[in-house]
Amino acid sequence: MSAEANGSGGASLRLRGVTVRYAARAAVDGVDLDVAGGEFIVLLGPSGSGKSTLLRTINRLVVPDAGTIEIDGTDAAALQQETLRRGIGYAIQAVGLFGHMTVARNIAVVPELLGWDRGRITARVDELLALVRLEPARYRERYPRELSGGEQQRVGVARALAAEPRLLLMDEPFGAVDAIVRAGLQDETLRIHRMLGTTILFVTHDVDEALRLADRIVVLKDGRVEQVDTPLRVLAHPATGYVAALLDSKDAVRRLQLLSARDALPALGAAAALEAGEAPRVEPAATLREVLSVLLEGAPCAVVAGGGEILGTLSFDDVRAALARTEPP
Repeated sequence: MSAEANGSGGASLRLRGVTVRYAARAAVDGVDLDVAGGEFIVLLGPSGSGKSTLLRTINRLVVPDAGTIEIDGTDAAALQQETLRRGIGYAIQAVGLFGHMTVARNIAVVPELLGWDRGRITARVDELLALVRLEPARYRERYPRELSGGEQQRVGVARALAAEPRLLLMDEPFGAVDAIVRAGLQDETLRIHRMLGTTILFVTHDVDEALRLADRIVVLKDGRVEQVDTPLRVLAHPATGYVAALLDSKDAVRRLQLLSARDALPALGAAAALEAGEAPRVEPAATLREVLSVLLEGAPCAVVAGGGEILGTLSFDDVRAALARTEPP
């Protein structure tokens, strides 16, 4: 799910030995992490694993007791706090919109602090409202109390992006909305990420959300990193028993969502496709869960086709074989 456009626009991060102690306990314990510009990184773990604390060390809402954090090669500790925070977008579950300000004024807060001229701010507000699928003419002058929970979250994301940050921190931003709204917000976040190429660090305790969004997942336990890898590799090759249990790595449905039709094509699939007749077609990027849904409707196979070309066919046996290749030990 890497950024498809302007991938170089995101900031890089380098964390070394980052530690945060509360009394005698280390909430974050010697974390090392490298994040490339434009990556979508998800910090995953249960409550108390240190994921939100680690995220907040990056914009110094929490000051680490030890370790270094570099943003694009610059030590974050060397930057003035206000300068650092104004260059980083921050979206949280509670949203934190100012109730006495309109949607437009809420989004404009940081650009105003940065001294942008009024015309540029107005254009940016309308651009961002359109980006998060809120019609500017309808929403610009509304107040937060007049918005649904999902709409407030969209405004929160727009505000976090207002000053064109190259780094966006998101701390369980969709945890307070229902499942349908949450899925829509996830889709919007992925779309924005692909369009802008912003580096995103996203905190969640929801495994399915992490698998759906991440380029790489950072699994945390008691303030330490247990594993860093792509969603499929974390599922198929959990580094520890803790990771396997947290992600329920034996869950075949989760792996079906991460494998595409193209991933499962047998070597001789194209030849078989010529004999597929009226079998239903799926895109190469369709998930194996989608392919399975087609097969369960009674078709003996599904034709994988894209760009006017038939690539092959998939049967139940092909789906089963693809799952077997990713079965964790």
